[in-house]
Amino acid sequence: MRINVHSVAGKMPRWVDTAVGEYTKRLPRELSLRWREIPLAARSANANAEQLKEREGAAMLKGVPGADHCVALDGRGKPWTTEELAKHLEQWMMQGQDLSLLIGGPDGLSDACLGAAKQRWSLGPLTLPHPLVRVVLAEQLYRAWTITIGHPYHRA
Repeated sequence: MRINVHSVAGKMPRWVDTAVGEYTKRLPRELSLRWREIPLAARSANANAEQLKEREGAAMLKGVPGADHCVALDGRGKPWTTEELAKHLEQWMMQGQDLSLLIGGPDGLSDACLGAAKQRWSLGPLTLPHPLVRVVLAEQLYRAWTITIGHPYHRA
């Protein structure tokens, strides 16, 4: 199964790329994690945030394969424990579909992106900066996978 992360963001600091790269390489070949960058729409003093979000969302959805199971990372979504994420991961793997995770920019995800998602997942009640979202997401996907195979990385 391929996990495609579609993310609206600018350039990430080196520490983020290093951390995400570490967790990405730990995953097995049959569970590949791929990152797709959608550039931030140009912002100005008179920019309409809703229009920018819609533009970013349209660009994001163009790259989402139609057969993928789509999950939006959304603060209004359902928070999952790591064990619940592991169960979802097992279900997604059993479906035989690839997975697309959608991460919005500073203004969030467009209505079109939220509508395309079959599930909405919240990383919790805190507002996290985009770089930390990437690291937390990569680590939690790795941790969830270790739970599915009984690896001792996750000790509850």
